[in-house]
Amino acid sequence: MKDYIMKSLRTNLVLLFSTIIFFGVIYPLFIWSIGLLLPQQANGLPIIANGNVIGYRNIGQSFTEAKYFWGRPSACNYNPINAAATNLGPTNPVFLNTVEQRINTFMVENPGIKKSQIPSDIVTSSASGIDPDISPQAALIQIPRIAKARKIDQAVIEKLVDEKIKEPVLGPAHVNVLELNLSLDKLAELNK
Repeated sequence: MKDYIMKSLRTNLVLLFSTIIFFGVIYPLFIWSIGLLLPQQANGLPIIANGNVIGYRNIGQSFTEAKYFWGRPSACNYNPINAAATNLGPTNPVFLNTVEQRINTFMVENPGIKKSQIPSDIVTSSASGIDPDISPQAALIQIPRIAKARKIDQAVIEKLVDEKIKEPVLGPAHVNVLELNLSLDKLAELNK
């Protein structure tokens, strides 16, 4: 019996220390070395303007002014440290109420839009809560509001959106909201 206990204890200690070594040393070093090999991706793909980092290609930001394209709502206020989705299911009354409020706000800010025309990605948060992209439909539906706020022809803004649409090999087409808004600001500067 004593031999069995000692053998079992030895096996458990070896497993414990092996796990600590792997997950506490080897795995973090492996991930860190990948970051060294791909520094742009490891640093969040910064977008730099006038020598300053103004955002990241893979982290969303909050845009609420009428003159900007709005991104997906965030369950974590676009904070990558707290990146998380809501844990509310699609039939949860709190979730449904939140989405309904977002729909109503969107319709007030974008008059003339019918509820059935609003893409789901503009009123629901993503799984990470920091998604920087929206669907082309979510961008196109906002053009009338932005054109009115900036006093720019809708066709010009639509052309800008078309230029910014990314069509990946896998997955749906999308538009990066920060890049789109930066291009929109440049366009507005040219039209002054």
